[in-house]
Amino acid sequence: MTDPSGAIRDAATVIALRDDGVEKHVLMGQRGAAAAFMPSKFVFPGGAVDPGDTAVPLAAPLPPLCADRLQEASAPGLAGALAAAAIRELWEESGLIIGRPGAWSCPVPGDWAAFAERGYVPDAGALQFVFRAITPPGRPRRFDARFFLIDADQIAGDPDDFSAASEELSHLQWIPLSQARRFDLPFITEVVLAEIAARGNNAGPPASIPFFRNDDEESLFLRLNGASPLQ
Repeated sequence: MTDPSGAIRDAATVIALRDDGVEKHVLMGQRGAAAAFMPSKFVFPGGAVDPGDTAVPLAAPLPPLCADRLQEASAPGLAGALAAAAIRELWEESGLIIGRPGAWSCPVPGDWAAFAERGYVPDAGALQFVFRAITPPGRPRRFDARFFLIDADQIAGDPDDFSAASEELSHLQWIPLSQARRFDLPFITEVVLAEIAARGNNAGPPASIPFFRNDDEESLFLRLNGASPLQ
């Protein structure tokens, strides 16, 4: 059922990449067949920004270039909340932690309790903002999703331990990047995978961010590059 409000929710998605010395692998899982949004599709961990994400303390902020690009065509001050949401969604859907050992300096929001109990504070210092996409009109849910890339070496603990994952994604696995597009993927996930593959071994955050913008009038493939939010 389509959301009658037509609201577009801010969202964050994590593309975790792992290099085994032979090729790169990407973390993906399958959404449930009964899910309202993208049922049965293989996706990256991700979801909507929660109200509590805006006040979450970060052990380190996003890289300045990433924060600058996130602010283009976005509400002021949203960058930190998006980074926090990305880390929380990865934790909830895969049980994997991006954080530093430490105690929280503020009350812990309810949906962060299990993360904090592990003894970690979320750390956005290694996240790279690499893609943005708005869900087309007419879908059951619409999101303004920002995609963050993270190297699996930055994950605290065993990257193969999904024991703390929720049931939102099944068949969690590290898929060879060269084979990921053989799975049943949403269109935008295929586009993002192609962008990630094209980056090759570039280690730093990109200065120009692809932006797939869909509104009621048209669909545009734009770039956020610091000169203008719509170039």
